Amino acid sequence: MKYILASASPRRKELLTQAGFVFEVIPSSIEEKITKKAPAEIVMELASQKANDIFCRYGTKDCVVIGADTIVVYRDELLGKPKDKAEAYDMLSMLADRTHQVYTGVSLVISKKGRVHTRTFYEATDVTFCPVSKEDLHTYVETGDPLDKAGAYGIQGPFAVHVKCINGDYNNVVGLPVCRLYQELLTEYPSPLSEP
Repeated sequence: MKYILASASPRRKELLTQAGFVFEVIPSSIEEKITKKAPAEIVMELASQKANDIFCRYGTKDCVVIGADTIVVYRDELLGKPKDKAEAYDMLSMLADRTHQVYTGVSLVISKKGRVHTRTFYEATDVTFCPVSKEDLHTYVETGDPLDKAGAYGIQGPFAVHVKCINGDYNNVVGLPVCRLYQELLTEYPSPLSEP
């Protein structure tokens, strides 16, 4: 079975590799269009757009294209990647000493025995930060680490020292709920990670 990751995220690539997948990375460059309002529906819609884009261009017989999208939500406000350091600081200031949600949508376009179908799902994880001083926020923002991350932080990086607790899948916060992904694949293949 051929797996294609339709994402340029180094974190998703690392998670899939750690899980034992052998895959090709072909990032989708499709212009994302949001028509939904609920966070869960938004991430599933965006993940589906990415997966279908790559499947239409590069899909083959007997392959699985994996599309994913992650957003951070606080009090119904969607927090994507900050446009600059000032916005990153503002986001983190808002999240400090509070609980927010991380949603990751995953869409699998599966080509199997001449049949193509899609499985799309999401996972949500609650993340609570400790209080964070202005000095610590500035220090972190100046590293540049927040600029390519939804919500302006990476739970697996230097900002981890400010994460008080999580409720849900840790890997979901990193960018890909690999356990749920594997369980979904089990419904399709007896041994998703075995060689064909």
